Amino acid sequence: MEIVELFSILACGEDSQRQFKKNVNNSDSLAADMVAFSNGLGGKIFIGVNDDGSISGLSDDDVRRINQLISNTASQGVQPAINPMTENIKLDMGFVVIVDISAGINKPYQDKNGVFWVKSGADKRKATSREEIQRLFQASMLIHADEIPIPGASVADLDLDYFNDFFLRRFGNTLKEQPLSLPTLLKNMNLLNDELLNLSCVLLFAREPQFRLPVFIVKAAAFDSNDLDTNLYNDSRDIGGKLSDVFRQTISFILDNVRHVQGEQGINSVGIPEIPRESLEEIISNALVHRNYFISAPVRVFVFRNRVEVISPGHLPNNLTVENIKSGNSNARNPLLASFANNLLPYRGYGSGIIRALKKYPHIEFTDDRDGNLFKVTLRRNGVS
Repeated sequence: MEIVELFSILACGEDSQRQFKKNVNNSDSLAADMVAFSNGLGGKIFIGVNDDGSISGLSDDDVRRINQLISNTASQGVQPAINPMTENIKLDMGFVVIVDISAGINKPYQDKNGVFWVKSGADKRKATSREEIQRLFQASMLIHADEIPIPGASVADLDLDYFNDFFLRRFGNTLKEQPLSLPTLLKNMNLLNDELLNLSCVLLFAREPQFRLPVFIVKAAAFDSNDLDTNLYNDSRDIGGKLSDVFRQTISFILDNVRHVQGEQGINSVGIPEIPRESLEEIISNALVHRNYFISAPVRVFVFRNRVEVISPGHLPNNLTVENIKSGNSNARNPLLASFANNLLPYRGYGSGIIRALKKYPHIEFTDDRDGNLFKVTLRRNGVS
């Protein structure tokens, strides 16, 4: 790193990816910092720097000791071990050691005491909730929320008529024509784990999914303004049911609350919606299939005068970016759910949904809010900003 670049970074202060330390002597404290960066987006530790960004400087002996401490901590104090890069920069005030820690590919990381650390702004904190630790495992694709067994959910929760219709469409024969028992069949389809229906099965095929999973609904509201005002709304619904029902009712809610243009259609026609139905279907199916089911929160849909917002729990997974998905890249957060969705929703799962939505209606914006842990799609009404 050039000295000019170093001073420019230090002048900006600490943040989620830059941390300043006057000196380092404690292996446990250093391990916690390394774990937090590895569980997040990575970052740099600047040693020999005061909290205000001024240079305190390190001696030759400090540099040798600290580099050895970094090596030992990275291999013995962090589990699984990491490989940080170090750089020693000599200044008139002394040395600065820069420790560059990459975002980990084997999340979650923990210290030797079994503590999971995560970044919280410029600081760090312990990850203590089950939900948060599960998300760390999910980031490394070690577990998927859609495969987790749901307590109390048994074969008795299935809507057998609905499941039979699905089975006939997908496999060409009925359940009665199968030589296997229903539990065995569900296990083979990866829908039953330890005698319990998993999340995918409950969302897709249970008679009353919200009895077991009450929070996984769509909360929708329409406002006669451009602002979120809970006291002034035209329409408001909590949309539940099977995933296919939630999809259809959410589309209907939006279409009921946007304008329809007659165009060349007859006077008795309902008209063409200002936002193409095909684009809405792609966005809503993606929101339901790709949301983070480790987060106990509903999908939110807001219809304002100038826009429609679809807000999904969970930012884009792993290293996906908005530009990636606009180019057709995808990463299946819920692969089991996605594998069934293309038989129940207008969802193809090829990474082309966003491209199709934009082709039909280019006035769509995407916001990947990593701090808020959500993903927002904004569809401008009639292209109005």
